[in-house]
Amino acid sequence: KNMVKDGKGKYLFGICKVGEKGQIVIPKEARKVFDIKPGDSVVLLGDAEKGLAIVKAEVFAAVTDEIIGG
Repeated sequence: KNMVKDGKGKYLFGICKVGEKGQIVIPKEARKVFDIKPGDSVVLLGDAEKGLAIVKAEVFAAVTDEIIGG
């Protein structure tokens, strides 16, 4: 397997290729760890210096509600 775990909740899942339409496949190990299933929605966040992050929409909504006191 390409997955590397550091024991502190940090993972390296390997390399994904970007297809002609800009699509990537989330590796099986990552989908398992983060409980991402077909039909789930994800939020794509970006930082020009640090890169991209993919977060399940329900997790993002929960964090947003916590921050704004929802």
